Amino acid sequence: MIAEIRAVARRAYRWENPRERHRAVVFMVRGLLHRKQLRELYDFFQKTEARKKLYARNPFPLEQATRSFFYAGSTVSTRMKLIREHYAYLEDRLNPEDFVSLGYDGIHEIWRSADADMDWYAYLKFAPGQRKEGLLSVMMEVNHVTLYQIVFWIEQRDGQPTLVIGAMQGPNTEDAQDFVREMTKRAHRFRTKNLILYMTQAVARALGVQRIFAVSNAGYYANNHLRRDRKLKTDFGVFWEEAGGWQTEDKRFYELPLTLPRKTMEEVPTRKRAVYRRRFAFLDEVDAQIAERIQAILQDR
Repeated sequence: MIAEIRAVARRAYRWENPRERHRAVVFMVRGLLHRKQLRELYDFFQKTEARKKLYARNPFPLEQATRSFFYAGSTVSTRMKLIREHYAYLEDRLNPEDFVSLGYDGIHEIWRSADADMDWYAYLKFAPGQRKEGLLSVMMEVNHVTLYQIVFWIEQRDGQPTLVIGAMQGPNTEDAQDFVREMTKRAHRFRTKNLILYMTQAVARALGVQRIFAVSNAGYYANNHLRRDRKLKTDFGVFWEEAGGWQTEDKRFYELPLTLPRKTMEEVPTRKRAVYRRRFAFLDEVDAQIAERIQAILQDR
């Protein structure tokens, strides 16, 4: 196992970069301290041909297990558990080729806008740079610029497959506010951060997931959602509650509905009903596309 830990460090880090080299050394020390546990995780990835292929392409599962990733207070044991459950669930649901592809460098498009004047689309991808918050992402881009993304993993909670959102991130551009404002208009005044959540809920349903959780402010693994004065830059809790979520007994998590609540037409002022009809038609089209495109990568049952 010592040789495997060293091999993972070589694959996962850029040794020519001093900071990356330091991280690699720290990983190897942690790996040696937890080598018996890591052996269990390594053995998990050697049990089937699909997992072997995924592990050969993705250098990060063992590294993720040793670092304080995913949510505050996670341990090596809990991280190993969620990694195993995530990949076991996807292996059971997805075609082998797509399981391996989405395990590291593959992209699977799940939605594309009919707007002819821009390239607006969403896809599933494992983004190595976001491995601190999850094992797969729903990413939405416009003309190859990221608009929003949700990073998640799938684990078993109370015997039910549960999608857990580790982070939600918006655009990182100089004109971010204008970018979001313009795309909100395109979505019939449906906020784009609500849209990325709507897409994630549609992915969860298409994959047969039964519950959705989201990390709270208290559960976020890092402090980069806080300003230097310790005030929140982003209040995750407010958004999760606006989306119909509620805080669980474990204050580190909210539970969210599988379907975003909608107003009925009777609840909408008469002057706004035309906008809401167009919005709901748009959302129904998003839902239908995602269901169809996820179905294309599921195993025949």
